[in-house]
Amino acid sequence: MSGTVANRLKELNIVLPPPFAPVATYDAFVQTGNLVYISGMGPTWDKDIRFQGTVGAEVDVTMAQEAARLTALNLVAHLETACGGDLDRVRRCVKLFGLVNSAPGFAEQHLVVNGASDVLAEIFGDAGPHARAAVAASALPLDITVELDAVFEIS
Repeated sequence: MSGTVANRLKELNIVLPPPFAPVATYDAFVQTGNLVYISGMGPTWDKDIRFQGTVGAEVDVTMAQEAARLTALNLVAHLETACGGDLDRVRRCVKLFGLVNSAPGFAEQHLVVNGASDVLAEIFGDAGPHARAAVAASALPLDITVELDAVFEIS
């Protein structure tokens, strides 16, 4: 991990979680042409689930934003692997899809997923802003608070 993005991570005091192997039958990412599709990730650090629960019930928006931030860092960790360790190959975050484990009536999924969007913009600068969806889910695997997947363009 060398170059501009690596320096930005150091300046921001961001350490990426170690990427981990999928826990079911899928690949962590798939590259086709210049696009890297990263599978759904949760708020984990080395297989340790850091955020569980339902937003709007036992989890507040601020905590859920932290879950989204950590989940985005997991996306970037797998993206780094896809880029052969060189995040300067990232040309654009194309799309971010966010699922928020939401209580009935909770309608601030967009604020939760901002935790991910903000950190991607911090890390990748002008290449960070993206198209996005922020959707409520009545449940997520292992009761995680947030699940994200993404598409990135690389060189």
